[in-house]
Amino acid sequence: MSDARQDDVTALLEEIDAFIASQIAPLEAEGDNARFFDHRREYARTDFEAGGIPRREWEDLLEEMVARADRAGLWRYALPEELGGRGGSNLAMAIVREHLNRRPIGLHNDPQSEVSMIGNFPTVILAHEFGTPEQKATFVDGALKREVALGFGLTEPNHGSDATFLETTARREDGGWVINGRKRFNSGMHRASHDLVFARTSGTPGQAKGITAFIVPRDAPGLDVEFMWWTFNMPSDHAEVSLTDVRVGDDAILGELDLGLALAQRFVHENRIRQAASSLGAAAFCIDEAVAYARERTVWGRPLWQNQGIQFPLAELWTDCELVRGLVRRTAAELDRHHHMEVTHLVAMANFRANRLACEAADRAMQTCGGIGYTRHMPFEHIYRHHRRYRITEGSEEIQIRKVGYELFAGAGR
Repeated sequence: MSDARQDDVTALLEEIDAFIASQIAPLEAEGDNARFFDHRREYARTDFEAGGIPRREWEDLLEEMVARADRAGLWRYALPEELGGRGGSNLAMAIVREHLNRRPIGLHNDPQSEVSMIGNFPTVILAHEFGTPEQKATFVDGALKREVALGFGLTEPNHGSDATFLETTARREDGGWVINGRKRFNSGMHRASHDLVFARTSGTPGQAKGITAFIVPRDAPGLDVEFMWWTFNMPSDHAEVSLTDVRVGDDAILGELDLGLALAQRFVHENRIRQAASSLGAAAFCIDEAVAYARERTVWGRPLWQNQGIQFPLAELWTDCELVRGLVRRTAAELDRHHHMEVTHLVAMANFRANRLACEAADRAMQTCGGIGYTRHMPFEHIYRHHRRYRITEGSEEIQIRKVGYELFAGAGR
């Protein structure tokens, strides 16, 4: 990174910290908002009686944070200038994501809901890059005004990472399309106005070509949200969705007919590198907290940190953070220079290693802090639960490692 670009990012981090101090910290302190971040957090956030979805009060608080960040010119930072953003690079976003996640649990950046004061806009980017003018007006402009929202329906009961084998189909009928199938872990459907549904329109199972992305209204006849999956991290926004003779027109197609898999790949690469940076920050935070505890804790008449059994695991994790940071930032910089499919193996490396590191660091911090580390009064269980899913979502770590292995052998490790 050039000195000028480094200066820009440093100034941005200072701007972020000042905004948190002046706008977010006071909002967290209002009324009983602390319940969303202390030991009561999971119960305060979850509407158990409504199937485990987020409580309205929790989402209203997130919305107020986003509105403040948008007014401050921060929320859209990564978007191009024509969308009200600053054109933040992937490298800058990697640094920002790490920075936000290295802070304590707070409203500024919530891993459970993936809502942050510096927004991540995968479906907005899809609409911006692949949409028609009409689709852009609705799903770019409308989404940024927070008037519409797209769910993401790729995973199915019988197919996850093997997306080319999906069983949801769309067939031509009466000048439009009829969609039938099921989606599992369909993200965001508790608040979505539309669902982005991937369905096979031609070809055979296993072929990449022949999959099309359809924008389906949430209230379309035949689209039913059957229930929300209760997960390791609650509340849940992961729906089980059935589609029975759902009818849409050609104007529902996002991107090109039969080439919808390109949208899914664009979506996951956008998320994977940001997840990696977030996990890196969370890992560093856990190490920071464990070190601070070990320096203050006295056992058998001396500081806890003086025991090698405490020092060595944390020293190894600190080393891993330094190594992963280099990989994440190099990968982000490569994404700024090349098409994302050209560096997919680097994205996979950064993603699986950083996500695993966050879990290892949270577990070690919990062990270092002993019984108090196991309680919900410390942040480690929260961090572990939310970053553990990144080892599965957007492609499991086994799939990521397979991609790296293919590049190593078939691509000669280029």
